[in-house]
Order: sequence, then structure tokens, then C-alpha cells
Amino acid sequence: MTNQIKIRKATIHDVSAIFELVKKLALYEKKKTEDIKLSEDKIMQHGFGDKRYFNILVAEIEKNIIAYALYFFTYAATAGAPILYLEDLFILEEYRNKGIGRQLLSVLANIAISENCCRMEWHVFNWNESAIKFYESLGAELKPDLIQIRLGEEATIRQSKKISR
Repeated sequence: MTNQIKIRKATIHDVSAIFELVKKLALYEKKKTEDIKLSEDKIMQHGFGDKRYFNILVAEIEKNIIAYALYFFTYAATAGAPILYLEDLFILEEYRNKGIGRQLLSVLANIAISENCCRMEWHVFNWNESAIKFYESLGAELKPDLIQIRLGEEATIRQSKKISR
């Protein structure tokens, strides 16, 4: 089956399929449908507009998109080098355990190397045991000493108002 898989950069023609996969990922991550704030318009604007915030790779079989990886670049000040940050990696359930995730991560690793990144990073939910085992099989290091911090939209707005002028 892996011979039929094509990994490529997403185009604007893929937006609807990507949006459908993002919604499936959200449900897999136990989110409610109303929690999904993304739209096709936002994917167009933020992924393919004048100011791009992210890049997307897609995996397809016979022109059907069956997986995606959404990534962007951040920076490691102490290393003095960029980091490729993988925000989402999602494969439709019926295509899992067929090497697609490994192929997507290989392409991402090549992108990271070509962009002179010092590393790749991403997060995984602690309940997602199959993903954790998969990442560990690749040699990925789980960082139990790091805690993800998130300042949500409302808290960000409150914090922005505390700045003295």
C-alpha cells in the first residue's frame, strides 16, 4: 500500500479536504463540534494568504487526501536556530499503521534539515498511547519535565489590557 501513497505540499484546491480532516482530528481529540473555530476561509487566509502562519503536507491515495501534517517554524534562542513545530498529524483511521505517519515525519525531517532547524517538536496527549508508542519507536524523546502552557483567547485579551501605557 505504501507505494500508492503520495506526500506533497497542500494547495488551495485541498482546503475542503483538509478542513474535513481537521474536524475529524478534533473529534478524535474529544473536542465538541462547537469548539472548532477553524473554517475553510481561515485555512485559505492563514495557510495560503499573503501572511502565511502555517504549512501543510497531505498524504493521498488515488487523489484522495487521507492524512495531513500542519507545521510552522518557531525559534530556539539558546540554539540560535529555527525549530520545525508540528501542530497536527492526522491520518484517517482506516489508513493508520500502514507507514503513512512515518512517511509524513520523514518528509518533515527533510524540510527541517533543509531549513537548518535544530530540532522538530510537537505535543501528544497523555491518553494517546498508540501515538506515544509510535513516536518513541522513531526515537522521539518525551519531555516529562516540560509542561505545556496555554493562555486562551479570553485570558490573552485580559492580559493585553493590563499593559500600562
